[in-house]
Amino acid sequence: MVNREDEERANKLADTHLKQPFNNEASLTSSMQIENILGSRIRVKILKILAQVGELNVSEIARRLGVNYTTTSKHLKILEDEHILQHKVYGRIRLYRFNEHSPKAKAIQELMETWEHANKQ
Repeated sequence: MVNREDEERANKLADTHLKQPFNNEASLTSSMQIENILGSRIRVKILKILAQVGELNVSEIARRLGVNYTTTSKHLKILEDEHILQHKVYGRIRLYRFNEHSPKAKAIQELMETWEHANKQ
């Protein structure tokens, strides 16, 4: 479970990122620094869950994290904007998974696999 203070900090960071304009070329090519992406406990937990399970919808990710739908959606949007995650839509349901075409996503998956493998030894 994530404590309330961490959730509030994460929401502020997510809100800041989501308020950035997307209507000019500079903002389309800019991306967050790795420490901002991996510095969020919620985003790291999302990545761990998806690495283990493959793909899930927002509600199930939120349930597993113990946070609300809105918070989860904001963090998924950040990860998707960075091309780490992608989603597919089935009616009103969005299924999120790692973006198999993204070097960032591949690097994160390799890091997680290496970390888990090292912990088992």
